[in-house]
Amino acid sequence: MLGGKRTGSRHIAVVLLMCLFWYVISSSNNVIGKMVLNEFPFPMTVTLVQLCSITLYSGPFFNLWRIRKYQDIPRPYYYRLIVPLALGKLLASVTSHISLWKVPVSYAHTVKATMPLFTVVLTRLFFGEKQPTLVYLSLLPIITGVGIATVTEISFDMLGLISALISTMGFSMQNIFSKKVLKDTNIHHLRLLHLLGQLSLFIFLPLWLYVDSFAVFRHTAIKNLDYRVIALLFADGVLNWLQNIIAFSVLSLVTPLTYAVASASKRIFVIAVSLLILGNPVTWVNCLGMTLAIVGVLCYNRAKQMTRGQEKPTLPLSQSSHVKYSPLEQHTDPYYRGSVNGKLSNGLHRTPGNSLLANGSGMPNGTTTRLLFV
Repeated sequence: MLGGKRTGSRHIAVVLLMCLFWYVISSSNNVIGKMVLNEFPFPMTVTLVQLCSITLYSGPFFNLWRIRKYQDIPRPYYYRLIVPLALGKLLASVTSHISLWKVPVSYAHTVKATMPLFTVVLTRLFFGEKQPTLVYLSLLPIITGVGIATVTEISFDMLGLISALISTMGFSMQNIFSKKVLKDTNIHHLRLLHLLGQLSLFIFLPLWLYVDSFAVFRHTAIKNLDYRVIALLFADGVLNWLQNIIAFSVLSLVTPLTYAVASASKRIFVIAVSLLILGNPVTWVNCLGMTLAIVGVLCYNRAKQMTRGQEKPTLPLSQSSHVKYSPLEQHTDPYYRGSVNGKLSNGLHRTPGNSLLANGSGMPNGTTTRLLFV
């Protein structure tokens, strides 16, 4: 009994420490990203640096951490799902940096609180999933809060708003379809992040060379080797990579609802830190709109938990689904913690319900990863 309490206390302490690191790194990444874009207004180049960071750092470190490697993915499946996911990641990343360039960090993150709205709409469009009334009602404070924040935003910019909405929609789509890829291929979620980063970089590099490269090399910060801007770009890339790694680590340690609450709390932390450090002017009505949007996200997560038994599966899991995919052949390796004949490879039985991902953390609570992009 005493040993169990110690294990539980240690698990809680690890989660709290990881959340603290996540909040600090995420807020630092956003503040540094804003500082970079203020002095170096090339959002496409900032995106390129982050994709290079994911590509260069992930391989060696994931091998060092013994993250299991993925099996070869059949070419038709690769073009059908992996390539569109990489394009979605690319679009979401570029528009996210455009929004960060055009509007304050606090407002950009308030707009990103609309992700539950996009999730509800997209799952209805792609898979015909209907939500309970309580879930639809929980979206009202999100819409109202973002509306108030938009009307009262002193530094409002239409391009910034549209970019933030496109970015949020892109990340929402990735969260939906990445579940399908992870389930079909048994790929580790961090390996999928690395794969999408590599493919996005490969697709994006020619576009960057055509659109941004000449202007970047003519910019005074590059011509004069402004070490401050170069250092900020490097730090932004490293922090973005670390933020993804820590977010996935937290995700593997807690339940989906706990993660959703932690993510909403992180958004509050990022908004508060950006207001404190960057000092962009806000009114009390603007703060009210931000608060209402974040509270709306918490209400949505609570509504989803309360109505879980009333929902239909989101992903196409049968031949009668709206979108049909051919699943890959199931290959497992010694590191795979998936299921074989309804039984987990660690000897435990599968919990009932639609377990979308199979690479659980193996922690005492038996949770599994549910989202990929944050």
